[in-house]
Amino acid sequence: MADQQHIIDDKITFGELVQRGRDWLKFFKSKGRFLLIALVIGGILGLLASWLKKPKYTAETTFVLEESDGGGMGGLSGLASLAGINLGSLGSSSGLFQGDNIMELYRSDHMLIKTLLTPAGDIDGQPLVERYIRFHELDHKWADKVDFEQLDFTVDREHFTVQQDSVMKAIAKIIREQELNVSKPDRKLSIIKVTQTSKDELFAKAYNDKLVENVNEFYFETKTKKTAENVAILQNQADSLRRVLDEGLLELAGMRDDRPNPNPLMQRASVEEKSKQVDVQVASSAYTEIVKNLEIAKINHRNSSPLIQIIDKPRFPLTETKLKWYIGIFLGGIVAFFIALLYLYISRLYQANIKESKD
Repeated sequence: MADQQHIIDDKITFGELVQRGRDWLKFFKSKGRFLLIALVIGGILGLLASWLKKPKYTAETTFVLEESDGGGMGGLSGLASLAGINLGSLGSSSGLFQGDNIMELYRSDHMLIKTLLTPAGDIDGQPLVERYIRFHELDHKWADKVDFEQLDFTVDREHFTVQQDSVMKAIAKIIREQELNVSKPDRKLSIIKVTQTSKDELFAKAYNDKLVENVNEFYFETKTKKTAENVAILQNQADSLRRVLDEGLLELAGMRDDRPNPNPLMQRASVEEKSKQVDVQVASSAYTEIVKNLEIAKINHRNSSPLIQIIDKPRFPLTETKLKWYIGIFLGGIVAFFIALLYLYISRLYQANIKESKD
């Protein structure tokens, strides 16, 4: 019964809750001058932050991703028995670049690091990573972990040290998570937007341009790899058959020159010439089919490009995002006001607990 009575006594009624709220409100009103000073100081700090904070620049590229429909490939199937080539999937779209996969390609370490190592001739001719390190002062921020003076980013990446690779991956992670945005404005359309945000306006534009260029080249090479290989094989077959045909024609002409006036009664002498004529006819027919299918393959290869068609490219001046002075004052004042409220609340509770402990 004593324990139950203790629980009942510890319960707070609604009236007591309202009274406590009034007490706190009265307490905060008594500290109005302190809160006002905190509000003013916060506003001033917010104003200074809006002046001192560097603006961010946004470089944006939009492009249309073209899909292959696989048309115009019916004529190639007849060549499989002659050249021994599987052309069934030549005209199909590569799943690597369908849907959201190409967007992940833009975020991959391979593409981000390759772009960072690309020289930007319109800036200073040095790899973009060096400008990024200088502008963001990473050589000072990471000085206790990395000796940037010993790192040479102009050499081939195959010769990078472990520390160089670690630096490149760390910078690529920062760009991917904080600065790069790849999206589709409308899920029903094939338009993709690549946005690069940076405090360095020159870097933002150069990196955006180089990234799209590198992905475009990689996309082209990968998408047309099968068609290019088949064109090369067919071209090699055509060249080989042409050489065989030319040699056969020369041999046939030589036989006829050796016997300019053959005796029509001597049939055995003409057998070798007729046999060579058959070889020439076979080679000529095969060469005709090869050339026909080679032209079809070339047309299909041309139809596979361009794979990315640029709509808009970044141009100076880039879109600038900066903290407005009035927003800085408002946010600074609000943050400082709530910090002051929290300070008063904790200090009063602390004093009350000390008083209770003394009693």
